[in-house]
Amino acid sequence: MGISISELLVLLLIVVVLFGTKRLRNVGSDLGAAIKGFRNAVKDQDNPTLSAEDKPPIEGETITKHQEKT
Repeated sequence: MGISISELLVLLLIVVVLFGTKRLRNVGSDLGAAIKGFRNAVKDQDNPTLSAEDKPPIEGETITKHQEKT
């Protein structure tokens, strides 16, 4: 009832013939980028970002009076 290795190889060969290796490579990289973006979004949601007032100033950046209070 299960799929054997020979059936998987035939299926893979058909997919490669229909779509070509270049298109499959693009689909794989797009899928990987989407998964990576999803993981980063979930990670960022767990760690809230600092507001502009909470961030330390960048070297050479001017500081306003409001920012000096912190």
